[in-house]
Amino acid sequence: MKKIATIIASAITIVMAGSAMGASADGLKSLEAFLQHTQTGRAEFSQSVTAPPKDGQTARAKLSGGRFEFQRPGRFKFVYQKPFEQTIVADGQTLWLYDADLNQVTRRAQAQALGSTPAALLASAPDLPALQAEFTLQALPDQEGLQWVQASPKNRDGQIKSVRVGFAGEQLAVLDILDNFGQRSVIRFTGLQTNVALPANTFQFNPPAGADVIAQ
Repeated sequence: MKKIATIIASAITIVMAGSAMGASADGLKSLEAFLQHTQTGRAEFSQSVTAPPKDGQTARAKLSGGRFEFQRPGRFKFVYQKPFEQTIVADGQTLWLYDADLNQVTRRAQAQALGSTPAALLASAPDLPALQAEFTLQALPDQEGLQWVQASPKNRDGQIKSVRVGFAGEQLAVLDILDNFGQRSVIRFTGLQTNVALPANTFQFNPPAGADVIAQ
């Protein structure tokens, strides 16, 4: 679950910061406009996680999927619906990780759990210069019919090495996340909607009855 939370923290950063990047040649201006004008969003997602192969073995991807929602500043929710039910909620103060099969909830202070990860940065970044203070942003050549931008944390002590973001026209299509352990996570989005009205309780989380709650 901790690894999933790290991946999600990176993914939500680019989802919240990047979905306005379209076919424009200057993606950084689109990113800056998004930071100024976009407050909420939701989409469906599918995710594959591939660890570096061991000697003599073929790398195999672990597949999952579900839906996500976000609201700036500092709130997001990922609900994994397959192959296992898991929920990650950041309510602005606390990061909740719920594993339905184990009926277990892990609770951590959000600032401590996310620290200087992209998600925490984006929650407080008011503009593009603030984002560039922590990340190197680079436009990449088009591939597979998508426009790509790469974000690399300047602080190399974290778990994330880089995040590549692919766009189809004005729609966020792919997040390709590489961590410092060589694990690759590819998240594909469909039906992304921005500046939608979300219910007031979207980012509230109450542990289910009987669940074990672990504070860290």
